[in-house]
Amino acid sequence: MRHRNRRSKIKSIGLTVLAILLSPVVASGFVKGLSSIEAAASVLSDIKVGDSEKLNVMNITSYPFEVLSKGFGWKEENGISGAVQLNSDKGPVPYPAITEVKSGSVIRDTFGEYSGKQYFSLDNCGQVRNCTDEQNSVLLAQSRLNPEIKIELGDEPQVLIMHTHTTESFEPFERDYYDNSFSYRTTDENMNVVAVGEEIKTQIEKYGISVLHNTQIHDYPSYTGSYDRSAVTVKKVLAENPSIKIVLDIHRDAISRDGDLIAPVIEKDSKKAAQVMIISGCDDGTMNMPNYLQNFRLACRFQEQFESDTPGITRPILFDYRNYNQELTTGSLLIEVGSHGNSIEQVRYSGNLIGNSIGKVLQSLT
Repeated sequence: MRHRNRRSKIKSIGLTVLAILLSPVVASGFVKGLSSIEAAASVLSDIKVGDSEKLNVMNITSYPFEVLSKGFGWKEENGISGAVQLNSDKGPVPYPAITEVKSGSVIRDTFGEYSGKQYFSLDNCGQVRNCTDEQNSVLLAQSRLNPEIKIELGDEPQVLIMHTHTTESFEPFERDYYDNSFSYRTTDENMNVVAVGEEIKTQIEKYGISVLHNTQIHDYPSYTGSYDRSAVTVKKVLAENPSIKIVLDIHRDAISRDGDLIAPVIEKDSKKAAQVMIISGCDDGTMNMPNYLQNFRLACRFQEQFESDTPGITRPILFDYRNYNQELTTGSLLIEVGSHGNSIEQVRYSGNLIGNSIGKVLQSLT
């Protein structure tokens, strides 16, 4: 821990220097709502290998890239990642009215393989982004081990699908612009992440595996404290259904660049599907997650199956010092399906695709 704290202090000093050196970039509004230090760090995480314009501005010849997304949901409850505090009343939040106001562009992009010390490839396909002090070689060895989970076929529920940020929603349809008054939050289950969860559930059940889909709203009327409330829900469901082995918290990301929304997509069978990112937390000694590597092993199995079935559908697994209530079972993962620039059709299609892959993995664990 002392070694890691020392590295954190050094990193903070480095980011302060970067904030000064990169002030013209930060001042351009590249990352809204962040302090100059955080903005500088985000600029660094928004450089793509081969993106010569940004690399030249920063006098960097190469840098691993992941567009401004470090896993939406880990800081936004403190107001850092542009979270929206919903209305204080407890009535339903209708899906926002669709307008033709053009506040900026929606850019569809496909994120491919990454290079750099943080990244390593799994044996079959797919990658991991390691943001911890764990050695890549150690994590690769762990990825080759099966999770110690035994799935049973039949009526006893094995999987819980839930949503910490239940109201997260998407574009109404594929379009090339967005309206910045559009909140991307709604209690309408046909238009938010609940619809994605339902697609995943339907596909898993085709493999004879019983799934519970909990649609309790945890981020409305108060957004802050969503993870505390979802932990209460998960504990209650697990107590009532001790047969459950897997808990999947389904979210959507929020990716932007230079005032545009980024919609990560691929094409599969002449249809667009949103790319997905699995987040697997690592314990730094303070998170009460002694079995976090069990979650990581499952994440790697999912990642390889996703990529095998639908090449290109994944962004690298994000392995970082996060909790996300992943201490509650040894099969807990957070999955970001698309971003707010993706259409509801694209993310539902992705739910269908990855649900089928999850079913295959879980069937292999019977």
